Amino acid sequence: MDATNTPDRYVSFKGIDCEGNSRLVIERLRMHIDDPAKTNAFWERFKEKLAVAENPLKRQADGLCLLCANVYYIADLFEEHEDEKGLAMLRKLEDECC
Repeated sequence: MDATNTPDRYVSFKGIDCEGNSRLVIERLRMHIDDPAKTNAFWERFKEKLAVAENPLKRQADGLCLLCANVYYIADLFEEHEDEKGLAMLRKLEDECC
């Protein structure tokens, strides 16, 4: 794919699946924060916010918004657990959608 065909959120979101990408990052994140050995009070509260975000009648922010607002914390978690795939997924989400 050359530069003229590369998806660019500043030009158009055409070809970018922000919702799908955010779901994948959330699944990867949950792999860590659902593990009692890896969670803490911050991540327990984050899980509560995710639950609300999944309910369109109650949410104040969707999953993508929560991810973008907490990208540095998520990156730290992925780095702490040497999750290169999670970091790559997060970078893609941040570059294309946040």
